[in-house]
Amino acid sequence: MIKYLGSKRTLVPLIAELTAASGAKTALDLFTGTTRVAKALKESGLSVTAVDSASYSKVFSDTWIALDAASIDQRELSEAIAALADLKPVAGYFTESFCVNARYFQPHNGERIDAIRSEIERSYKDTWLYAPLLTSLILAADKVDSTTGMQMAYLKNWSKRSFGDLKLRDPGLLGGIGFSHMGNASEIISSLPEMDLAYLDPPYNQHRYFGNYHIWETLVRWDAPETYGIANKRVDVRGGENRSEFNSKRTMPAAIRDLVNNVRAETLILSYNNESWLSREELVEICRVKGKVEVLDVDFQRYIGSQIGIYNKKGLKVGEPGAKRNLEHLVIAGSAQTVDRMAAAVKK
Repeated sequence: MIKYLGSKRTLVPLIAELTAASGAKTALDLFTGTTRVAKALKESGLSVTAVDSASYSKVFSDTWIALDAASIDQRELSEAIAALADLKPVAGYFTESFCVNARYFQPHNGERIDAIRSEIERSYKDTWLYAPLLTSLILAADKVDSTTGMQMAYLKNWSKRSFGDLKLRDPGLLGGIGFSHMGNASEIISSLPEMDLAYLDPPYNQHRYFGNYHIWETLVRWDAPETYGIANKRVDVRGGENRSEFNSKRTMPAAIRDLVNNVRAETLILSYNNESWLSREELVEICRVKGKVEVLDVDFQRYIGSQIGIYNKKGLKVGEPGAKRNLEHLVIAGSAQTVDRMAAAVKK
């Protein structure tokens, strides 16, 4: 998986255990991001629906959730990856924007990304290979970047991994049934079918993932957008069309309440943390509409970028380190029998 703010890597085993205890056969991951939770649930045998508003997330969910490994020819994917790996490097928009004008990647890798991405668009656009190949490229690029994970800034000095060579790998498709949708959670929720369980992991603050991972957005869209600032972000990062009600302290509480009210699922797991705009008590009150509520608090280490500070293009520190640990709230809501069974499964 790529480095990702808000990744639920440490929570996935707990979420999977809770889901298994619920007895669910179908599940919704409404803010799927890198699909880490959705993948775990699909691997557990559930039919999973993954939703997100990001283009790169749609590629991930098309690859790992919507595709059934049993229904494709693995040899085709392996041959395509090998062919792309043999392409001659070509400097283009990506190299100029993210290796020269900004230092996210070293030029020798940027040129390979340019060549591979152009060939994916030219030769695989209308085939089932398109999403898995894009996923393979993003995973490979993430291994040789020079950031702490987010793309709001790059490191003052080249990271050790950035000197390595970009290596395409098989993304590892999963067997089973799944569905992939792209859209705003509040707008798409009413059109989704009823599920046994819904997992909600909405944004916690004003920082938008569209800007935090603008390079992946550009790599997927391949639209050569105009950029601005030291970070060379897409100009539409500043546009209102990419703002979410979940990123505003004024609108977020009502958005969360509406989402919980409108999600069609017997059981709900809502993930939030103690640095958000809603308290533990407010989350409990919002989720009571689904039935009985239990809260599990999980202590975990914060994203590394928050711990080392932020540096500008001249190497000057422009942001101070933050707290080292967070408390994640997992709010479980549903019928008393189901919630009690889920809580007992993880408290034993």
